Amino acid sequence: MSEEQTVSLVDVLEEDEELEEEASAVLAGSDSDHCSYPQGYVKRQALYACNTCMPQGGEAAGVCLACSYTCHEGHDLFELYTKRNFRCDCGNRKFSELQCKLHPEKDNANTLNKYSHNFFGLYCTCRRPYPDPDDQVEDEMIQCVVCEDWLHGRHLGCAVPDCVEMQEMICESCMNQHVFLWAYAAHLAVQGPALQTKEEKGEQSEAGVPKKEEKGEEVVEPGCKRSRQEAEPSCRLKALQEAGQKTDQSGAVFWPSGWRSRLCSCSTCQVQLADAGLSFLLDEADTVLAYENKGKTNEQRQQGHDPLMSALDNLNRVQQLEIIHGYNDMKTELKDFLQTFAAEGKVVTSDDIRQFFEQQSRKRRRSDSGPFFS
Repeated sequence: MSEEQTVSLVDVLEEDEELEEEASAVLAGSDSDHCSYPQGYVKRQALYACNTCMPQGGEAAGVCLACSYTCHEGHDLFELYTKRNFRCDCGNRKFSELQCKLHPEKDNANTLNKYSHNFFGLYCTCRRPYPDPDDQVEDEMIQCVVCEDWLHGRHLGCAVPDCVEMQEMICESCMNQHVFLWAYAAHLAVQGPALQTKEEKGEQSEAGVPKKEEKGEEVVEPGCKRSRQEAEPSCRLKALQEAGQKTDQSGAVFWPSGWRSRLCSCSTCQVQLADAGLSFLLDEADTVLAYENKGKTNEQRQQGHDPLMSALDNLNRVQQLEIIHGYNDMKTELKDFLQTFAAEGKVVTSDDIRQFFEQQSRKRRRSDSGPFFS
Protein backbone atom coordinates (compact mmCIF):
# COMPACT_ATOMS: atom_id res chain seq x y z
CA MET A 1 0.00 0.00 0.00
CA SER A 2 1.52 3.37 -1.01
CA GLU A 3 1.82 6.27 1.40
CA GLU A 4 -0.96 8.15 -0.40
CA GLN A 5 -3.30 5.17 0.06
CA THR A 6 -2.47 4.61 3.72
CA VAL A 7 -5.42 5.25 6.02
CA SER A 8 -4.51 5.94 9.62
CA LEU A 9 -6.61 5.02 12.61
CA VAL A 10 -7.28 8.72 13.20
CA ASP A 11 -8.80 8.98 9.71
CA VAL A 12 -10.93 5.91 10.31
CA LEU A 13 -12.18 7.13 13.69
CA GLU A 14 -12.98 10.62 12.39
CA GLU A 15 -14.88 9.24 9.39
CA ASP A 16 -16.70 6.72 11.57
CA GLU A 17 -17.70 9.43 14.04
CA GLU A 18 -18.97 11.65 11.21
CA LEU A 19 -21.03 8.82 9.70
CA GLU A 20 -22.38 7.91 13.13
CA GLU A 21 -23.50 11.48 13.75
CA GLU A 22 -25.22 11.61 10.34
CA ALA A 23 -26.99 8.32 10.97
CA SER A 24 -28.10 9.44 14.43
CA ALA A 25 -29.45 12.70 13.03
CA VAL A 26 -31.50 10.91 10.37
CA LEU A 27 -32.64 7.80 12.21
CA ALA A 28 -33.15 9.21 15.70
CA GLY A 29 -35.86 11.48 14.31
CA SER A 30 -37.93 8.41 13.37
CA ASP A 31 -39.34 5.57 15.46
CA SER A 32 -37.34 2.36 15.00
CA ASP A 33 -39.79 0.15 16.95
CA HIS A 34 -43.28 1.06 15.72
CA CYS A 35 -44.68 1.38 12.21
CA SER A 36 -45.43 5.02 11.43
CA TYR A 37 -48.64 4.16 9.55
CA PRO A 38 -51.04 5.07 12.42
CA GLN A 39 -49.56 8.60 12.40
CA GLY A 40 -50.88 9.13 8.89
CA TYR A 41 -48.84 11.20 6.44
CA VAL A 42 -45.85 11.94 8.64
CA LYS A 43 -44.41 15.42 8.29
CA ARG A 44 -40.89 14.02 7.71
CA GLN A 45 -39.40 10.59 8.33
CA ALA A 46 -36.63 8.24 7.24
CA LEU A 47 -37.85 6.05 4.37
CA TYR A 48 -36.71 2.97 2.46
CA ALA A 49 -37.73 1.25 -0.77
CA CYS A 50 -37.48 -2.54 -0.98
CA ASN A 51 -35.95 -3.80 -4.22
CA THR A 52 -36.63 -7.38 -3.12
CA CYS A 53 -40.39 -6.89 -2.77
CA MET A 54 -40.86 -4.17 -5.39
CA PRO A 55 -38.25 -4.56 -8.17
CA GLN A 56 -37.93 -1.99 -10.93
CA GLY A 57 -40.81 -2.22 -13.34
CA GLY A 58 -43.38 -2.70 -10.60
CA GLU A 59 -45.19 -0.15 -8.46
CA ALA A 60 -43.23 2.26 -6.32
CA ALA A 61 -43.61 1.89 -2.56
CA GLY A 62 -41.90 3.16 0.57
CA VAL A 63 -41.56 1.70 4.06
CA CYS A 64 -40.79 3.37 7.37
CA LEU A 65 -37.68 2.79 9.50
CA ALA A 66 -39.30 0.25 11.83
CA CYS A 67 -40.67 -1.83 8.94
CA SER A 68 -37.28 -1.81 7.23
CA TYR A 69 -35.88 -3.48 10.35
CA THR A 70 -38.74 -5.87 11.15
CA CYS A 71 -40.54 -6.71 7.90
CA HIS A 72 -37.71 -6.33 5.38
CA GLU A 73 -34.73 -7.69 7.29
CA GLY A 74 -32.20 -9.15 4.88
CA HIS A 75 -33.87 -7.57 1.86
CA ASP A 76 -32.22 -5.35 -0.74
CA LEU A 77 -33.21 -1.87 0.42
CA PHE A 78 -32.72 1.57 -1.10
CA GLU A 79 -32.11 4.21 1.56
CA LEU A 80 -34.17 7.27 0.62
CA TYR A 81 -32.90 9.49 3.46
CA THR A 82 -36.06 11.43 4.38
CA LYS A 83 -39.31 12.33 2.64
CA ARG A 84 -42.10 14.65 3.72
CA ASN A 85 -45.81 13.88 4.09
CA PHE A 86 -45.47 10.15 3.49
CA ARG A 87 -47.46 7.22 4.90
CA CYS A 88 -45.85 3.79 5.24
CA ASP A 89 -46.83 1.38 2.41
CA CYS A 90 -45.47 -1.80 4.00
CA GLY A 91 -47.92 -4.69 3.55
CA ASN A 92 -50.58 -2.85 1.55
CA ARG A 93 -51.91 -4.16 -1.78
CA LYS A 94 -48.63 -3.28 -3.53
CA PHE A 95 -46.94 -6.05 -1.53
CA SER A 96 -48.75 -9.12 -2.76
CA GLU A 97 -46.62 -11.61 -0.83
CA LEU A 98 -45.78 -9.66 2.31
CA GLN A 99 -47.85 -8.64 5.30
CA CYS A 100 -46.68 -5.95 7.69
CA LYS A 101 -45.71 -7.52 11.02
CA LEU A 102 -46.03 -4.27 12.96
CA HIS A 103 -49.36 -2.97 11.63
CA PRO A 104 -51.16 -5.58 9.47
CA GLU A 105 -54.37 -3.58 8.95
CA LYS A 106 -53.71 -0.95 6.31
CA ASP A 107 -55.58 0.69 3.44
CA ASN A 108 -54.95 -0.73 -0.01
CA ALA A 109 -53.00 2.37 -1.05
CA ASN A 110 -51.86 5.73 0.28
CA THR A 111 -53.21 8.05 -2.39
CA LEU A 112 -51.43 11.17 -1.13
CA ASN A 113 -47.96 9.64 -1.22
CA LYS A 114 -45.62 11.02 -3.88
CA TYR A 115 -43.18 8.70 -5.64
CA SER A 116 -40.25 9.17 -7.98
CA HIS A 117 -37.43 7.20 -9.58
CA ASN A 118 -35.69 7.37 -6.18
CA PHE A 119 -37.91 4.49 -5.06
CA PHE A 120 -36.16 2.28 -7.61
CA GLY A 121 -32.68 3.33 -6.56
CA LEU A 122 -32.22 5.95 -9.30
CA TYR A 123 -31.31 9.58 -8.70
CA CYS A 124 -30.60 12.89 -10.40
CA THR A 125 -31.55 13.97 -13.92
CA CYS A 126 -29.13 11.30 -15.17
CA ARG A 127 -31.21 8.63 -13.39
CA ARG A 128 -28.23 6.68 -12.15
CA PRO A 129 -27.88 4.60 -8.96
CA TYR A 130 -25.95 5.77 -5.94
CA PRO A 131 -23.28 4.75 -5.41
CA ASP A 132 -22.74 4.31 -9.13
CA PRO A 133 -20.16 1.59 -9.95
CA ASP A 134 -19.71 3.02 -13.46
CA ASP A 135 -19.12 6.62 -12.33
CA GLN A 136 -15.49 7.36 -11.49
CA VAL A 137 -16.08 11.06 -10.80
CA GLU A 138 -16.10 12.08 -7.14
CA ASP A 139 -19.16 14.29 -6.81
CA GLU A 140 -21.47 15.12 -3.92
CA MET A 141 -25.22 14.71 -4.26
CA ILE A 142 -27.56 17.46 -3.07
CA GLN A 143 -31.27 17.13 -2.37
CA CYS A 144 -33.84 19.51 -3.85
CA VAL A 145 -36.17 20.75 -1.11
CA VAL A 146 -39.17 20.74 -3.46
CA CYS A 147 -39.09 17.47 -5.44
CA GLU A 148 -36.71 15.85 -2.91
CA ASP A 149 -34.68 14.18 -5.65
CA TRP A 150 -30.90 13.94 -5.19
CA LEU A 151 -28.78 15.55 -7.90
CA HIS A 152 -25.08 15.41 -8.69
CA GLY A 153 -23.36 18.73 -8.14
CA ARG A 154 -22.14 18.72 -11.75
CA HIS A 155 -25.69 18.31 -13.03
CA LEU A 156 -27.17 21.32 -11.25
CA GLY A 157 -26.35 23.81 -13.97
CA CYS A 158 -24.66 26.15 -11.51
CA ALA A 159 -21.66 26.37 -9.21
CA VAL A 160 -22.07 24.75 -5.79
CA PRO A 161 -21.40 27.42 -3.12
CA ASP A 162 -19.32 26.99 0.00
CA CYS A 163 -20.97 25.76 3.22
CA VAL A 164 -23.60 24.01 1.12
CA GLU A 165 -24.54 21.87 4.14
CA MET A 166 -26.24 24.88 5.72
CA GLN A 167 -28.15 25.90 2.59
CA GLU A 168 -31.24 24.59 0.84
CA MET A 169 -31.38 23.99 -2.91
CA ILE A 170 -34.21 24.06 -5.44
CA CYS A 171 -33.39 22.39 -8.74
CA GLU A 172 -33.86 24.11 -12.10
CA SER A 173 -36.82 21.91 -13.02
CA CYS A 174 -38.75 22.90 -9.89
CA MET A 175 -37.82 26.57 -10.31
CA ASN A 176 -39.21 26.55 -13.86
CA GLN A 177 -42.31 24.67 -12.73
CA HIS A 178 -43.00 27.40 -10.14
CA VAL A 179 -41.78 30.49 -11.99
CA PHE A 180 -42.71 32.95 -9.22
CA LEU A 181 -39.78 31.57 -7.23
CA TRP A 182 -37.39 33.32 -9.62
CA ALA A 183 -38.56 36.69 -8.24
CA TYR A 184 -37.41 35.59 -4.79
CA ALA A 185 -34.19 34.16 -6.22
CA ALA A 186 -33.21 37.54 -7.64
CA HIS A 187 -33.12 38.95 -4.10
CA LEU A 188 -32.50 36.00 -1.78
CA ALA A 189 -30.39 33.46 -3.67
CA VAL A 190 -26.90 32.73 -2.39
CA GLN A 191 -25.34 33.22 -5.83
CA GLY A 192 -26.48 34.53 -9.16
CA PRO A 193 -24.69 36.18 -12.08
CA ALA A 194 -27.30 38.94 -12.30
CA LEU A 195 -27.68 39.42 -8.56
CA GLN A 196 -27.47 43.10 -7.69
CA THR A 197 -26.90 44.73 -4.33
CA LYS A 198 -28.69 47.66 -2.77
CA GLU A 199 -25.70 49.85 -3.55
CA GLU A 200 -25.98 48.96 -7.26
CA LYS A 201 -29.71 49.57 -7.11
CA GLY A 202 -29.69 52.72 -5.04
CA GLU A 203 -33.32 53.37 -5.67
CA GLN A 204 -34.29 49.95 -4.31
CA SER A 205 -34.69 48.81 -0.71
CA GLU A 206 -33.64 45.36 0.54
CA ALA A 207 -37.13 44.08 -0.09
CA GLY A 208 -37.09 45.50 -3.60
CA VAL A 209 -39.55 48.25 -2.69
CA PRO A 210 -38.65 51.76 -3.92
CA LYS A 211 -37.26 53.82 -1.03
CA LYS A 212 -39.66 56.67 -1.69
CA GLU A 213 -42.46 54.26 -0.77
CA GLU A 214 -40.62 53.31 2.43
CA LYS A 215 -40.76 56.96 3.44
CA GLY A 216 -44.50 56.96 3.05
CA GLU A 217 -44.95 57.23 6.81
CA GLU A 218 -43.48 60.76 6.67
CA VAL A 219 -46.16 61.87 4.22
CA VAL A 220 -49.39 63.14 5.71
CA GLU A 221 -52.19 61.02 4.30
CA PRO A 222 -55.91 60.90 4.96
CA GLY A 223 -56.72 58.66 7.92
CA CYS A 224 -59.06 56.42 5.94
CA LYS A 225 -56.36 55.64 3.37
CA ARG A 226 -53.84 54.76 6.07
CA SER A 227 -56.39 52.49 7.75
CA ARG A 228 -56.93 50.57 4.53
CA GLN A 229 -53.18 50.07 4.14
CA GLU A 230 -52.86 48.76 7.69
CA ALA A 231 -55.82 46.40 7.22
CA GLU A 232 -54.49 45.12 3.88
CA PRO A 233 -50.72 44.56 4.17
CA SER A 234 -48.84 44.77 0.90
CA CYS A 235 -47.67 41.64 -0.89
CA ARG A 236 -43.92 41.25 -0.67
CA LEU A 237 -43.81 39.01 -3.74
CA LYS A 238 -45.67 41.61 -5.80
CA ALA A 239 -43.23 44.28 -4.68
CA LEU A 240 -40.29 42.11 -5.73
CA GLN A 241 -41.86 41.43 -9.11
CA GLU A 242 -42.57 45.13 -9.69
CA ALA A 243 -39.01 46.03 -8.70
CA GLY A 244 -37.91 44.38 -11.91
CA GLN A 245 -34.63 43.03 -10.60
CA LYS A 246 -33.63 40.18 -12.90
CA THR A 247 -31.56 37.05 -12.49
CA ASP A 248 -30.42 34.41 -14.92
CA GLN A 249 -33.32 31.98 -14.84
CA SER A 250 -31.28 28.85 -15.36
CA GLY A 251 -29.64 26.29 -13.13
CA ALA A 252 -30.44 25.30 -9.58
CA VAL A 253 -30.81 27.96 -6.89
CA PHE A 254 -29.20 27.85 -3.44
CA TRP A 255 -30.91 29.66 -0.58
CA PRO A 256 -29.34 31.02 2.61
CA SER A 257 -30.30 30.04 6.14
CA GLY A 258 -33.60 31.60 7.20
CA TRP A 259 -34.73 32.36 3.66
CA ARG A 260 -38.15 30.79 4.22
CA SER A 261 -39.02 33.43 6.80
CA ARG A 262 -38.54 36.08 4.12
CA LEU A 263 -41.17 34.65 1.78
CA CYS A 264 -44.44 36.54 1.57
CA SER A 265 -47.20 35.02 3.68
CA CYS A 266 -50.09 37.28 2.69
CA SER A 267 -53.40 35.57 1.99
CA THR A 268 -52.91 35.69 -1.79
CA CYS A 269 -49.44 34.12 -1.59
CA GLN A 270 -50.64 31.45 0.84
CA VAL A 271 -53.30 30.42 -1.68
CA GLN A 272 -50.73 30.42 -4.49
CA LEU A 273 -48.34 28.24 -2.47
CA ALA A 274 -51.14 25.87 -1.48
CA ASP A 275 -52.30 25.49 -5.11
CA ALA A 276 -48.71 24.71 -6.11
CA GLY A 277 -48.29 22.23 -3.26
CA LEU A 278 -45.58 24.40 -1.70
CA SER A 279 -47.16 25.46 1.59
CA PHE A 280 -44.31 23.71 3.39
CA LEU A 281 -41.94 26.45 2.23
CA LEU A 282 -43.43 28.74 4.89
CA ASP A 283 -42.63 26.19 7.59
CA GLU A 284 -39.12 26.47 9.08
CA ALA A 285 -39.65 23.14 10.87
CA ASP A 286 -40.02 21.41 7.48
CA THR A 287 -36.31 21.72 6.74
CA VAL A 288 -34.06 18.67 6.86
CA LEU A 289 -31.80 20.60 9.23
CA ALA A 290 -34.66 21.00 11.71
CA TYR A 291 -35.44 17.28 11.41
CA GLU A 292 -31.78 16.36 11.98
CA ASN A 293 -31.55 18.63 15.03
CA LYS A 294 -34.63 16.89 16.42
CA GLY A 295 -32.93 13.54 15.83
CA LYS A 296 -29.77 14.68 17.61
CA THR A 297 -31.84 15.90 20.57
CA ASN A 298 -33.65 12.56 20.79
CA GLU A 299 -30.33 10.72 20.62
CA GLN A 300 -28.86 12.80 23.44
CA ARG A 301 -32.00 12.24 25.52
CA GLN A 302 -31.76 8.49 25.00
CA GLN A 303 -28.10 8.53 25.93
CA GLY A 304 -29.06 10.31 29.11
CA HIS A 305 -31.02 7.19 30.13
CA ASP A 306 -28.18 4.71 29.69
CA PRO A 307 -29.33 1.18 30.66
CA LEU A 308 -25.85 0.51 32.05
CA MET A 309 -26.12 3.46 34.43
CA SER A 310 -29.59 2.31 35.47
CA ALA A 311 -28.17 -1.14 36.25
CA LEU A 312 -25.37 0.40 38.29
CA ASP A 313 -27.92 2.21 40.42
CA ASN A 314 -29.21 -1.17 41.61
CA LEU A 315 -25.79 -2.35 42.82
CA ASN A 316 -24.15 -1.64 46.15
CA ARG A 317 -21.21 0.70 46.50
CA VAL A 318 -18.53 -2.00 46.36
CA GLN A 319 -20.00 -3.61 43.23
CA GLN A 320 -20.29 -0.22 41.53
CA LEU A 321 -16.63 0.57 42.23
CA GLU A 322 -15.48 -2.81 40.96
CA ILE A 323 -17.36 -2.39 37.68
CA ILE A 324 -16.23 1.20 37.21
CA HIS A 325 -12.59 0.34 37.89
CA GLY A 326 -12.80 -2.61 35.50
CA TYR A 327 -14.33 -0.44 32.80
CA ASN A 328 -11.72 2.30 33.23
CA ASP A 329 -8.89 -0.25 33.10
CA MET A 330 -10.23 -1.75 29.88
CA LYS A 331 -10.75 1.70 28.34
CA THR A 332 -7.18 2.71 29.18
CA GLU A 333 -5.73 -0.50 27.76
CA LEU A 334 -7.84 -0.21 24.60
CA LYS A 335 -6.70 3.38 24.13
CA ASP A 336 -3.03 2.38 24.53
CA PHE A 337 -3.57 -0.52 22.14
CA LEU A 338 -5.12 1.70 19.45
CA GLN A 339 -2.57 4.48 19.87
CA THR A 340 0.16 2.15 18.61
CA PHE A 341 -1.72 1.83 15.33
CA ALA A 342 -2.34 5.59 15.12
CA ALA A 343 1.33 6.36 15.76
CA GLU A 344 2.43 4.04 12.97
CA GLY A 345 -0.37 5.04 10.58
CA LYS A 346 -1.68 1.50 10.40
CA VAL A 347 -5.22 0.32 9.72
CA VAL A 348 -6.93 -1.59 12.53
CA THR A 349 -8.38 -4.85 11.31
CA SER A 350 -11.16 -6.94 12.81
CA ASP A 351 -8.52 -9.56 13.70
CA ASP A 352 -6.62 -6.95 15.73
CA ILE A 353 -9.72 -6.05 17.72
CA ARG A 354 -10.66 -9.68 18.24
CA GLN A 355 -7.15 -10.44 19.48
CA PHE A 356 -7.34 -7.56 21.97
CA PHE A 357 -10.58 -8.78 23.53
CA GLU A 358 -9.35 -12.35 23.63
CA GLN A 359 -6.38 -11.13 25.65
CA GLN A 360 -8.76 -9.23 27.93
CA SER A 361 -10.86 -12.37 28.38
CA ARG A 362 -7.82 -14.49 29.30
CA LYS A 363 -6.64 -11.85 31.75
CA ARG A 364 -10.09 -11.72 33.37
CA ARG A 365 -10.21 -15.50 33.75
CA ARG A 366 -6.79 -15.51 35.42
CA SER A 367 -7.90 -12.72 37.74
CA ASP A 368 -11.16 -14.46 38.63
CA SER A 369 -9.40 -17.76 39.45
CA GLY A 370 -7.34 -16.05 42.16
CA PRO A 371 -3.74 -16.87 43.20
CA PHE A 372 -2.46 -20.44 42.64
CA PHE A 373 -1.30 -22.34 45.71
CA SER A 374 0.86 -25.45 45.47
